[in-house]
Amino acid sequence: MEKLRIDKWLWAARFYKTRSLAVEEIDKGRVRVNGLEAKPAREVKVGDTVALRQGPVTRTLVVLGISNQRGAAPVAQQLYEETPESISLKLAAAEHRRLNSDPASSLEHGRPTKRDRRDIDKAKNGASGKEWNSRWSASSD
Repeated sequence: MEKLRIDKWLWAARFYKTRSLAVEEIDKGRVRVNGLEAKPAREVKVGDTVALRQGPVTRTLVVLGISNQRGAAPVAQQLYEETPESISLKLAAAEHRRLNSDPASSLEHGRPTKRDRRDIDKAKNGASGKEWNSRWSASSD
């Protein structure tokens, strides 16, 4: 076997869990072969360069083998070699994620619960219970 569709190769190399996910990512323009935007039926051969974007990281790979069967992870890793620049970018992105926390993680709690809301209202209006009488009413008293 000399050539294989890029969607099958990405699936066999275990970059995507299903071929349909691989096709979806290719259609979104996140996969390039030899510097050109790929289509799912684009054939790859040994020696081609594949660039794919996974989240914020762009991985650049050199195709070392062709397989149309999805095998174990150690076997799939023999189908490609990641370039040194790609490895350094991946490590830099991992370091950046480690040093800069996610903004959502700084939130200790989500919305206040019903009990929290009552406590907030008591703190604002005092414990005398005047908050009910101080509300606006449409009655004609």
